[in-house]
Amino acid sequence: MIPTAPLGRARLPVTRLGFGAAPVAGLYAPLDEEAALRTLAAAWDAGIRYFDTAPHYGVGLSEERLGRFLAGRPRASYVLSTKVGRRLVPYAGPAADVQGVDGFHGTPARERVRDYSADGVRRSLTESLERLGLDRVDVVLIHDPEGYARQALDEAYPALERLRAEGVVSSIGVGMNETALPARFVRETDVDVVLVAGRHTLLDAGAARALLPLCLARGVDVIAAGAFNSGLLADPGAPGARYDYEAAPGPLLARARRIAAVCARHGVPLPVAALAHTAAHPAVRTVLAGMRTPDEVHENTRAFTTPVPAALWRDLAGEGLLPEAAVGEG
Repeated sequence: MIPTAPLGRARLPVTRLGFGAAPVAGLYAPLDEEAALRTLAAAWDAGIRYFDTAPHYGVGLSEERLGRFLAGRPRASYVLSTKVGRRLVPYAGPAADVQGVDGFHGTPARERVRDYSADGVRRSLTESLERLGLDRVDVVLIHDPEGYARQALDEAYPALERLRAEGVVSSIGVGMNETALPARFVRETDVDVVLVAGRHTLLDAGAARALLPLCLARGVDVIAAGAFNSGLLADPGAPGARYDYEAAPGPLLARARRIAAVCARHGVPLPVAALAHTAAHPAVRTVLAGMRTPDEVHENTRAFTTPVPAALWRDLAGEGLLPEAAVGEG
């Protein structure tokens, strides 16, 4: 049984393990529709009821597939988030030219246009709802506004604030794989949710140093993604193990293997410890895991619900392998 926690201003009941829907849009390799829907069905059957997507994922393919899967399911039975900041437009060139862009394969002939204007936000959300086949989403996040901070703060955020005030969306925030700009949003705006990817893990304490304490102090709930740092903390022995979407650097690979060895002495698989660590901070309401296959769903749900002995955290800390700013373990 996956527990739930209240998220955001509307206290949305999110499962503490959420489904990150980038992999079902052909991340790293093509994935056909039938296989994607089987993975989503496995997540539903496992009790996952929080799903996160974005126009960026598969240039709309993630939203389309998620929408087809959710069709007919009671709207109140799940929580859904999507993102704004990248609008999608038809691509006039050869369809093969857009395959593999940003790591997505088997995608429609579309391209992304960065747009953090107020009009762009409204149009992006309208187009997302069309792809999803829904009349509303629960959470809308400003996606990766690095390089567009001024426009995101001055235009995108006020547009989302109005939509929240009008009841069109329940919660608003920002989603990034860095910490400085999200912290600025927390300080300067009234966001109620932050999604941070890859910066609160057993290998990276960046979010725990300042962003997570700030969110906790301001009452901003955190969605933590990237607990495995793109795969390195899932299986550091795998050929071509990735860290932040790229081949893992040697020192991080070595560190991950040392962490795995300590976990093994306690009979704890590394993914179990990785998910438990990311979930432990009191600001974190849910942990998003990207899942491509039903087997990955089963592995992640089993890992998330497996208890971790306090002695493991003590041994990791004793060997200098627990992130310096980690809290909550033990």
